[in-house]
Amino acid sequence: MPTAQPMPARPPARRAPPAKPPRRQAPAAVEYPESDGKPMSETPIHWHATVDFAHPLMDRYAMRPDAYVGSDMLMYWVEGDFDKRVSPDVFVAFGPDKEPQRRVWKVWEEGMAADFVLEVTSRSTRRRDEGFKAALYERLGVTEYWQFDPTEDYLSPSLKGRRLGPGGTYEPIPLKPRDGGLSGWSEALGLELRPEGHALRLFDPALGEFLPTSGEKSGIIEAVQAERDAAAAERDAVVAERDAEAKARRTAEARIAELERRLAEADG
Repeated sequence: MPTAQPMPARPPARRAPPAKPPRRQAPAAVEYPESDGKPMSETPIHWHATVDFAHPLMDRYAMRPDAYVGSDMLMYWVEGDFDKRVSPDVFVAFGPDKEPQRRVWKVWEEGMAADFVLEVTSRSTRRRDEGFKAALYERLGVTEYWQFDPTEDYLSPSLKGRRLGPGGTYEPIPLKPRDGGLSGWSEALGLELRPEGHALRLFDPALGEFLPTSGEKSGIIEAVQAERDAAAAERDAVVAERDAEAKARRTAEARIAELERRLAEADG
């Protein structure tokens, strides 16, 4: 009986290669919109109040490289979340570089929100300005938060200020009587805030004068230019008169010389 042949050894089963982990996709870049689609101001009165407050500050700090003045700029305070945003009417931040100009303000990149914020408020924005924004600015460490109600829709007096106290919470800034009205002192700016009708003016006690608005600055520039033109015209008139006198003197001297020559010829 034939001897049974041993069965050939089976090759070891090939294991399937381990599954590759799914490729991690880079997170999509977050776009931070530059506009919230809302109008800048409630009315032309509020718009003028905002502009006439912002521009003097821009002029004041134009040559200071570590002072940034923003107006109606979206401010984002949580990286990656474009819904966490607010749009102060005017804000000033000391420390961040002025350049380059920003399209939006990112708190995590700048290292701060602001030192000073002004909201030109109205009855329609009252709840947000008094509640949400006050709590947010306090939490973000905004040193001073001011509200100005140019039409006194709900604020009377029209100016209201808060300043961070030692405990990190807002405390009211007292207003003082000034020239028949009230004024508030901004420690952050070193300026007085003085309501004048529908405008909120900035007064510099060191110079004893108001910071000029854009319109006033244009008027000052025109007045200075007019003075320069008048001085130039007066200078030109003096030069022309001097030239005329010199020309007349030269003509007279030439005539005298000619007469002397003729007399010399006659004597000869």
